Amino acid sequence: MVSRLVIILLLSMQFLLHTEDVHAQGVGSKGFVMMAEVIDGDTFPMRYLPYVTIVESKPFKSDFERRKWERLKRNVKKVYPYAKLAGQLLDKYQVQLDSVETKRERKKYFRLIEKELKAEFDDDIRNMTTTQGRILVKLIDRETGNSSFEIVQEFRGSFTAFFWQGFSKMFGQDLKSRYDPLGEDAEIENIIYLIEAGAI
Repeated sequence: MVSRLVIILLLSMQFLLHTEDVHAQGVGSKGFVMMAEVIDGDTFPMRYLPYVTIVESKPFKSDFERRKWERLKRNVKKVYPYAKLAGQLLDKYQVQLDSVETKRERKKYFRLIEKELKAEFDDDIRNMTTTQGRILVKLIDRETGNSSFEIVQEFRGSFTAFFWQGFSKMFGQDLKSRYDPLGEDAEIENIIYLIEAGAI
């Protein structure tokens, strides 16, 4: 009941503010043009409100659970821009790679791509924690539809992909891990929704 009252109050304020704006512009005495809708013979003025995202506060069973959520949120916020950029770069490179005909030209182009990526991200990636690296691997799959293993395999070959997979396993990572937004990665998906909605 209270929420309905608040909505009616907000709509009334929007209408009154719009009317005052029109009067202030010196148009009030002659009237003004406004969208309206006719319902059962009655004309109702219409005004679209700006898009708003309403997010319910997340309930926590314990302080430990709240801290865990905050840590995950911080990590996702840090690595998500890199995953988005990885998706954009992969699209760009794939279009260019499709025009490369010989294997030798492809290898040469791969080296240029690697050099560009290292110059852009090497320091940032090296400074990531193991947890952030694990989240990044998942988010790259989310953005590209390919696991990190598949991307390395495509760009550097099977031998290099298996080498890096083995190396990653030593540090508790798995380049073959897939993103599961409805299962184990549901919390990450919720955080991404909040980021994209501008709520966090």
